[in-house]
Amino acid sequence: MREAAKKTIVPITDIGVCSETQYNALVAMSTALPNLQQISLYYLLFRHKYSDGEDPNEEEATNTANFITHDIEIISRFRKLRSLSIFEAMNGRYPFLFNFPLLHKLDITNCHHLKWNLEMLAGFPLLKELYCNNNESLTGNINSLRVLKDTLEKLTINDCFNVQGNFMDLADFPHLKKVYLDETGVTGDIRDIGKQDFQTLESLTLPSGVYGGMCYEFQHISDAPDLAMAVYSIYKQRPTLLEKWCAMLSEHSPDWYDGIGSYDVYESTAPLYIRLVEAGIRVGYRWISERNHPCEVIWLDPEPQRESIDYEIYIEAFQEIQLQINIYRGFHQPPTEEEHNLLWASEGYID
Repeated sequence: MREAAKKTIVPITDIGVCSETQYNALVAMSTALPNLQQISLYYLLFRHKYSDGEDPNEEEATNTANFITHDIEIISRFRKLRSLSIFEAMNGRYPFLFNFPLLHKLDITNCHHLKWNLEMLAGFPLLKELYCNNNESLTGNINSLRVLKDTLEKLTINDCFNVQGNFMDLADFPHLKKVYLDETGVTGDIRDIGKQDFQTLESLTLPSGVYGGMCYEFQHISDAPDLAMAVYSIYKQRPTLLEKWCAMLSEHSPDWYDGIGSYDVYESTAPLYIRLVEAGIRVGYRWISERNHPCEVIWLDPEPQRESIDYEIYIEAFQEIQLQINIYRGFHQPPTEEEHNLLWASEGYID
């Protein structure tokens, strides 16, 4: 019976570990049910911790020196793992964590002291989903992901500033559906995306270091038309790729100015962001403030013919867009700082 249990493939059920009791249960399962397929490792409570790895963060190791330690290498006994999640745990390098040949999904979140490199993903030849969020000790170049070219479907690397590379290294992945690379050191230029690139992609979020990436910062108001046109050319081909795109005038720009002080300092009244706007089949862009006060739309498509079936849908959306314009009506680009202050003074917000 015991041998039969060892050979049993346990259905995909998440085994979560965040306490000594749960850890002890995992130890027991490592011999009784080594074919577990899904495990989540959390920060251990009540002054317990997983054993430190190679080259641990010294400050963290000192702060937790008196914690009760538990051997995490037992995880390597689960050779059938399909899903592994690690949250706010580990200190140092653990090569054995990156050696599960059947793994399909890896999620590492808020693990500031877990030291690893994207090259280590070679230990997951069947990986389909990779989620890395807020891991300051993660390093590497996204070119290392090419070992997963034939399997990877969903990729999130967010708030991991030591990850470098050019996003175009992922352009020929045949099964990739989602790419989210915000708050990383990844660079590139969306104008490099060709018709044959990212063929299966449904969603694309790129960091500000990419020309045309999310919240890309440009230096002059006069830069906006070229930037918007670059994004527009991709959006027209595949609208879902850049669905929530925006860009902003850099605070270091000579054109930049503060909004008024009666609003939250983090939500300026100055319309120094640009976003795409869609009315039926017609696409354009507009300047808008953090407080959602928009300027007039600068249309990049012609108006549909009045006799066409698209016109009724367009005109209804167009009228809705026009109703959103208030204080910046008549402005197709940001007012000067003086004009801005006069407008808001007329609304009673500036003395």
